Amino acid sequence: MPYTLTVNGQSKTVDVPADTPLLWVLRDVLDMKGTKFGCGIAQCGACTVHVNGTAQRSCSTPIATAANKNITTVEGLSANGTHPVQRAWLQVDVPQCGYCQAGQMMSAAALIAKTPKPSAAQIDSAMNGNLCRCGTYLRIRQAVQLAATLAANPNSGAGNAAL
Repeated sequence: MPYTLTVNGQSKTVDVPADTPLLWVLRDVLDMKGTKFGCGIAQCGACTVHVNGTAQRSCSTPIATAANKNITTVEGLSANGTHPVQRAWLQVDVPQCGYCQAGQMMSAAALIAKTPKPSAAQIDSAMNGNLCRCGTYLRIRQAVQLAATLAANPNSGAGNAAL
């Protein structure tokens, strides 16, 4: 059955079974490789995307429930790396192996969109479902704090010293 969804602002129609996970539609049907497969049971966060602005695990989201919704992937944050989360991730030098980073960034972006000035506890809570095998959690928290600052003051040019 064909399903229509909006991915990163573009309307896409896919013809897949209703129970096909959104992750596989993005990666295999639409050839968007930014969203990663981690565990397949919505426990690690590597596959996090935004569905109508809310962070959601795409590995456990059937395409039938994503139809007619706005999907944002890591590729959709910004084409040129200017989203505050992307800028902060680079400035703080967050990634080590990098595998979990797309999901981490999507969770961070959803948090900042809903909570412009998150506390450390709010950051920890929002990022709690995203696992990092390399253990870069302190840098992740630092980058989320910086991203919130950059989002609030887009022309500030804030760097690591702002933390």
